[in-house]
Amino acid sequence: MKIFRTTLALGLVAAMVSGCYVVPVRGTDGNIIYQPYALPPPGSPMPGVTSASAPQVLNAKLYPANDLATPTGVVVGTVTNMMTGKGQFQVNYMGEVLTGEATRVSNDERRGVASAYSPRGTFMSCEYQMSSPYQGAGTCTFSNGAKYQLHVGGN
Repeated sequence: MKIFRTTLALGLVAAMVSGCYVVPVRGTDGNIIYQPYALPPPGSPMPGVTSASAPQVLNAKLYPANDLATPTGVVVGTVTNMMTGKGQFQVNYMGEVLTGEATRVSNDERRGVASAYSPRGTFMSCEYQMSSPYQGAGTCTFSNGAKYQLHVGGN
């Protein structure tokens, strides 16, 4: 009976916190208060934004395109399309988190460039073309010479 209650209690705790991050917030007295913040699933609008042009979180997959990239396999990340011609880009590459931005090229609303950098000095640059606000493709090159085919959106 004790095992059943323990299992039930752990299951309830897991259900209550699944899909949440704990975000620190400063209280009026200056102390940090931790409270849960539910994350939207990929492809969903950002919380509190209801407009048709709301930012969209898209999956990004990078497939190896040369021998230097082959050992890593598929690299995954996210692109947050701000629906303004700008986006935020993040990818986990060989244990480093690279963050940066994506920007549409002037005079061509579908073509763009993306750049990301890690605190350890690894960097990448990409060129891409969007077929819709939710899907696109391109190429990325990392500072070590590894090249990848980029797919944005989809599943």
